[in-house]
Amino acid sequence: MKSLGTLAFAAAALAAAGSVAAQSFQKPEDAIRYRQGAFRVMAAHFGALGAMANNRAPFDAQAAARHGDVLAVVSHLPANGFVAGSDKGETRAKPEIWSEQAKFRAANDKMTAEVAKLAAAAKTGNLDNIKATFGAAAGTCKACHDDFRKD
Repeated sequence: MKSLGTLAFAAAALAAAGSVAAQSFQKPEDAIRYRQGAFRVMAAHFGALGAMANNRAPFDAQAAARHGDVLAVVSHLPANGFVAGSDKGETRAKPEIWSEQAKFRAANDKMTAEVAKLAAAAKTGNLDNIKATFGAAAGTCKACHDDFRKD
């Protein structure tokens, strides 16, 4: 039953990703909340996979696949929330996101590609495959945080 809920959420998130990219937020604060929410969801699922990959939690192949499915979808969402005017307010986003947009987009594209590899590895049901891809995906998160997120 959990997997049906996860898949329904992932499908809804994917549909929302397409519609959000095509529309603007009413207020910059809405964009900030949107991207922060997407990052929180990503962190929860990434953390669960990381705990398995680093032997801090028992490996559960079905749970790993579900976490990977959610990550594959949700990884595409935060970029939609970095709209003009959302650099002010309660955000840890650095100004470089807007002044170095090509670099930011490239970092985002690299992250979504590595997360897709991690999600594919999670679907194999093999912990070694997850371990082999987890570090690269985590590295893209760290690189983006280093360059584009305030401490």
